[in-house]
Amino acid sequence: MNILLIIYLEMPEIIDLSQEIYEGMPVFKDLPQVKMEIHNSHEEWAGIKNPEKRTPAVHKLELGEHTGTHVDAINHMGQEYEGQSIDIMPLSIFYTEGICLDFSHKNLNELIEIEDFKAACTKDKIEIKEKDTVLIYTDHYRKYFNTSDWPFGPGISSDCARWLGEQKISAFGVETMAPGVRKVSNKEVHQICGELGFTHYENMVNLHQLIGRGRFRFIAFPLKIRGGTGSPVRAVAVFE
Repeated sequence: MNILLIIYLEMPEIIDLSQEIYEGMPVFKDLPQVKMEIHNSHEEWAGIKNPEKRTPAVHKLELGEHTGTHVDAINHMGQEYEGQSIDIMPLSIFYTEGICLDFSHKNLNELIEIEDFKAACTKDKIEIKEKDTVLIYTDHYRKYFNTSDWPFGPGISSDCARWLGEQKISAFGVETMAPGVRKVSNKEVHQICGELGFTHYENMVNLHQLIGRGRFRFIAFPLKIRGGTGSPVRAVAVFE
């Protein structure tokens, strides 16, 4: 067999789970809007005066820590967790085994309960293990991204958040802008994450590509922001 073919066959499959970051993208409520402009151009560096075109060499970005696909730090969960910032969270939290469960039957603003998780695990013959990252597929991204219904996705209940924390997972991840249902469970879900010392990812994509495929390696390292309350991540699922 050709050596290059052998190498290709042994390469892992890497699925990108992160949104694109761009100016004008949807952000949660009153969080900072994304702004992006050319800070330095190649023409300027070459000393070209009044160029017809500016080719970007360096962009200037303005964005919040909770932009696009991101992870929340523990200090985001409540005032009492001051100091537990993203830069001191163990890197092992962001490099775990992962599973993805199917809740695509859930409707806008509908709660996902403990029994829903148990049923999803039974259906896929998979269990939630300690230190897992549990991804929650609702198909909300493909159905509603950048529409008027985008802010109103399904989310986990406060009871479900506590149950997940009691399984001692590292984190869970959602496609939606919030882990809970806004004005119903979202605030409590954040508080429970802080209380039990686990976290969550928001604004994930491509979760439909993980359904029914069992376990994978989940990787989503944050930026090392001093004192940060969260960070954008480049989340991926890796199938060996």
